[in-house]
Amino acid sequence: MQSDVRDRMVDEQLVARGIHDPRVLAAMRAVPRHLFVPRQEPDRAYQDHPLPIGHGQTISQPFIVAFMTDALGVEPGMRVLEIGTGSGYQAAVLAAMGAEVFSIEIVPALALSARKALDAAGIRVDGPLGEPGVVHLSLGDGSLGWPEEAPFDRIMATAAPQEVPIALVDQLGPEGRLIVPVGSSHSQELRVVERHGDAIETRRILPVLFVPMTGVAG
Repeated sequence: MQSDVRDRMVDEQLVARGIHDPRVLAAMRAVPRHLFVPRQEPDRAYQDHPLPIGHGQTISQPFIVAFMTDALGVEPGMRVLEIGTGSGYQAAVLAAMGAEVFSIEIVPALALSARKALDAAGIRVDGPLGEPGVVHLSLGDGSLGWPEEAPFDRIMATAAPQEVPIALVDQLGPEGRLIVPVGSSHSQELRVVERHGDAIETRRILPVLFVPMTGVAG
């Protein structure tokens, strides 16, 4: 039953709106999104809107998850840093695509619930370093990145800072890519930041509205 709902979500909300990467679509079909929403919300898990997950945070609507994942350009075996574990759903999608995911959450209760949801979804948590499809979880200020594990091939932020955190740009590897919503609580844009050797290139790709990034770094 749930697989039929996921298929409909992918066909009607993603493919119909221009998401065509077969690996992104396969991951979105495979990950049981209802495991990552509050228990009272399972019937709304596959609808085209964000849902509250507590502590002032949300799980993004399926299209935004797919759009950002597609824009990130993840390949199997890549090391991907996620800022803002939240529900754990985005980390699960990245892991399902064969990435090794390093995910940071600043709210302890959300980190705990995300771990439980990832376990329930069959995603391996805190497995050996260097293993594709594993999610490594850390509690802390995501705006500082994860310097001990840098550099990263890809970085995704799922909360919005006022400006792109320099620490995240510094932790991009050669030909690395960062996708991050930037702006105030009323006006934000999704930016892609790419490293090409010593050069940094930034593109603006979509108006969005995410919860603010919580942390101390600028």
